[in-house]
Amino acid sequence: MSASAYALTGFISWGLALLILMEVIRTYLVISGKVAANGFTPDNAAHSPFMQRLARAHANCIEGLPIFGGLLGVAIITGKTDITTPLAYTLLVARLVQSTIHLVSTSELAVSLRFTAFAVQMAIGAYWSLILLI
Repeated sequence: MSASAYALTGFISWGLALLILMEVIRTYLVISGKVAANGFTPDNAAHSPFMQRLARAHANCIEGLPIFGGLLGVAIITGKTDITTPLAYTLLVARLVQSTIHLVSTSELAVSLRFTAFAVQMAIGAYWSLILLI
């Protein structure tokens, strides 16, 4: 597999890992009787700040998948991974960093660092989009 394919798989797997973590916690809350099975909203608004950040970090992954994953997919399908491979792992690491910071803190510094990680992804995506179109 190419670095682009590994990065795409990693991006998808990270979103899945966040989803599994959220569902394990939700299952525990239901089984322990702390929350009714129908007591959850997509944003976990009625639950702990961590659960809210987890829901948002997962949503960020899902929101980014069609864009960043789509560009990786186009490169893979069209045989143009020479465009995406040099920055594929950088994109994945930036996503992991963004999500991890999101889970850990909402301090001003953390939000700035999280945005920086997202800005790296946007810059890579814009670059890939331009080069793939040329």
